[in-house]
This record gives sequence, C-alpha cells and structure tokens, in this order.
Amino acid sequence: MKKTIKLISALVVVLIVSAFTLAKSNNDTGYKIGDVAEDFSLKNIDGNMVSLADYEDAKGFIVIFTCNTCPYAVMYEDRINALNNKYASKGYPVIAIMPNNTSVQPGDSFEAMKQRAKEKGFTFPYLIDAQQTVYPKFGATKTPHVFILQKGDGLNIVEYIGAIDDNYKDASAVKTKYVEDAVDALLNGEEILHTETKAIGCSIKA
Repeated sequence: MKKTIKLISALVVVLIVSAFTLAKSNNDTGYKIGDVAEDFSLKNIDGNMVSLADYEDAKGFIVIFTCNTCPYAVMYEDRINALNNKYASKGYPVIAIMPNNTSVQPGDSFEAMKQRAKEKGFTFPYLIDAQQTVYPKFGATKTPHVFILQKGDGLNIVEYIGAIDDNYKDASAVKTKYVEDAVDALLNGEEILHTETKAIGCSIKA
C-alpha cells in the first residue's frame, strides 16, 4: 500500500513538472522583441497574394492576428480600421491575418472573411493563414494578437508584441493605447515604453 502511494505521488510530481515544462516550452515559442520576422505570402480577400515585401515604401507593419468569430476580435474591428487609417499613410500599415482552422471554425471561412470585410469596410488587407504556418512562427496565441515590425536594412524587426490597448470592452474607456504609443515612439525615434503586453482574446483554433 505504501509503495502504491509513493508511486502515485511520484507520478503526480512527474505530471506537474511535465505540465510546467510544456507550458514554459509553449510560451517560449515564436518571435521575441528584437527578432527578425520572416516574410510570408498569404491570400488576401481580393484573391491576390500579399507579402511584406510588396510594401516597398513602408517603414514597418502592424501585423494583427484576428478573425470574424471571436467576440474580442469583433470588439476591436473598428479600432483596427482606425489604426490603419491613422498609420498606413505614415508608413505603418495594418496587415490582418486570420489564423484559425476553418474546419473547426467555419465562421472564419474565406468567404465569411470577404463578407465581414465588406460589412465593416476594412481598409487593410485581410489575409488567411490557410495552412496555419505563419501564426506559429510569430508565436500568436490569441485573436487579436499584435506584432509591430520595423523595417531596417531590409529586415523586419519585432518591436512590440501584445494587445491593442488596455480595454477590450469599451474603446471610450481606454487609458493606454499600446499599439499607438509604440508606433508613435518608432516614428519619433524614441524607445517604446511597453514592448510586451498580454494579448486578451480567444485562443487560435488549430
């Protein structure tokens, strides 16, 4: 009996350690601040393939992993549009990417993406990560999840990772606009105050 209890205790310890290791490992995947982000080629809702290299005059990018079906992402749609309207002309366009498995989440299908973009008047490219190969490289885990890139020497350097702002429920109650503050800092040649924040949203469906 004692041997059985010891064995069970040992197994519990192993499981706890394994879970911690796996969680730590998952958190360690994807880009970190200062990393070089690889370019990609993904299908836009207009049927054309889009890459970062297409934007020769861009100073950087606001890459946002988002979707149609997540309530958090829906609450941010107008704010994402506003970000592109404010910063695209300044050299930091929004590049939105839908990362979900559409078999699991049919409401995020390519046709549904086109319809949603039309309804909301998206002014930015809305790309589908159909093979789900791009979001793991970035380390995106939520919708929405933001990665701000800055171009330098032909490379795209990760400068910010996290949330759009500090209040997903109410745009009028936002106190800190993380993405705007980060892009403004880059435009002014200043250091970003908050380079990483916690992305709040729905888990990406693999």
